[in-house]
Amino acid sequence: MKTILTVIGARPQFVKAAVLSRLIRHKYSKEFKEILVHTGQHYDKNMSDIFFKEMEIPEPDYNLNIGSGSHGMMTGKMLEAIEGLLLEHRPDYLLVYGDTNSTLAGALAASKLHIPVIHVEAGLRSFNMHMPEEQNRIVADHLSTHLLCPTETAISNLKKEGLTKGVENIGDIMLDASLFYRKKLEHSMSFLPEEIRNMDDFFLITLHRAENTDDKERLTSIVSALNSLEAYTGVLPLHPRTKKMLSKWGLYFKDHIKVIAPVGYLDMIRLESSCNFILTDSGGVQKEAYFFGKPCITMRNQTEWVETIEAGCNILTGADQNKILSAINNFSKQKFEYPSLYGKGDTGERILKLLL
Repeated sequence: MKTILTVIGARPQFVKAAVLSRLIRHKYSKEFKEILVHTGQHYDKNMSDIFFKEMEIPEPDYNLNIGSGSHGMMTGKMLEAIEGLLLEHRPDYLLVYGDTNSTLAGALAASKLHIPVIHVEAGLRSFNMHMPEEQNRIVADHLSTHLLCPTETAISNLKKEGLTKGVENIGDIMLDASLFYRKKLEHSMSFLPEEIRNMDDFFLITLHRAENTDDKERLTSIVSALNSLEAYTGVLPLHPRTKKMLSKWGLYFKDHIKVIAPVGYLDMIRLESSCNFILTDSGGVQKEAYFFGKPCITMRNQTEWVETIEAGCNILTGADQNKILSAINNFSKQKFEYPSLYGKGDTGERILKLLL
């Protein structure tokens, strides 16, 4: 039996980990044992605890409760704690997802102890080194033994950096999650406010990336664009960071933008499946928009998911007020084709068979 120590810390990683954790515990329990470590990077109850409950993810074996802080402080505390767990358990593999500080700390700790690192969602690049996520994913890739890519573009990115050993295109594990959990929507409880739960004509907004929230000019431009769209109704589950920065800059949304508390995964895909289109700065939500066949307007200057841009169903506006308004009034009303770009929804199976 092989032991995998999995490090997670943020909402998208809970979604991805749910796929493999379920398979390990219910189908591959004789071949693998998983030790699940939650760093506490997302510590808000609605952004963390609810995901474990409604997605039936087992309670973490360890919760490091690192919480918020500067990038260096968070990463340093995680690195120290994860190293201790690796020394205690000596797993066969350390597995990380995506591009968070938790990903970086896990990869660093394991690499220094010569424990093979599995990086799920390897090879993604925005080519914007001002993004902490870009720095994290590059370092994690160069420390990893198994670089498990969601797309051919990701493989090409790694090849340009001289990384070819251990590289596999295994599809996108978020597609596995989307296909599995959307089947549960009909029978799952919704925690959305009643007004939102019964709404059938709205667009969905997510806004949390530091490049937008921590820049007063960019955030002001986005808020101004949304406030001028009084002919539309928007629903915005408000990220704690965004809430903090709106208060700091003295910004607010008008009544046609329905601001709600952060939501769990099932309510999030419920909103994604019901909305008319999506306005986001999230990498994961861009893909979920694609999975649900929704036009996506991305408030960033670059995206890792270039395939969705090339397919014509995702458009980059940055934080430019005029571009956002133009995209909402024109692009969001168009009809698009959604070819299969991210595998067949069997990524979790492929990962475990590859390790065997």
